[in-house]
Amino acid sequence: MRENFEKNLEELKRKIAEMGELSIIALERAFKALKTQDVEIALKAIEGDTAIDNLEKEINQFAIWIMAKEAPVSRDLREIIGVLRISSEIERVADFAVNIAKSTITIGKTNSLLEMTHLEKMKEVSIEMLRKALQSFLEENIALAKEVGDLEDEVDQYSGETYKKLTTYLSEHPEETNQLVQLLFVNRYLERTADHITNIAESAAYLIKGQIYDFNS
Repeated sequence: MRENFEKNLEELKRKIAEMGELSIIALERAFKALKTQDVEIALKAIEGDTAIDNLEKEINQFAIWIMAKEAPVSRDLREIIGVLRISSEIERVADFAVNIAKSTITIGKTNSLLEMTHLEKMKEVSIEMLRKALQSFLEENIALAKEVGDLEDEVDQYSGETYKKLTTYLSEHPEETNQLVQLLFVNRYLERTADHITNIAESAAYLIKGQIYDFNS
């Protein structure tokens, strides 16, 4: 019976890893669309969200089935609840990728102001965070979870600097309002992406140590 439970738990983790990789692809694709002002790529990023949503539903249903069938206790239950929390956070990351793609479509073809921001760095750090957070959960590595919290500080710093640059430029160039407002939205989406990834790391840390961590403070 225990062997069967472990097998089911490993399958849950495999699905979490798959969902995480799909979200990374979504972020990369959405940002590529933004950078190249390619509406077709943006639309593909939006369409790809369906697969991630479906995978989250699979994970939720499978986790509930395991709880009903195996009646897990203590650490086992904590691990399943951790999977449910993490899948929800990954789904939110994917949603922000969709939002970035939508901003790209709204901006359209224009003289890009992306280079004056730190948005690409924020995207790169966020993806590094997501990889570390998932690895922390899958390998039960508390050190990686803590690294995610440190990296979030970088994203917050880039976000603050980008906000100042964009708002200052907006006051001087009101004719660029449409693009600048969308870039401010993207800045916020990436900041929130980092927040949700940090939540994944906190869930991983809770699973490993059995105590609540706050990497956002």
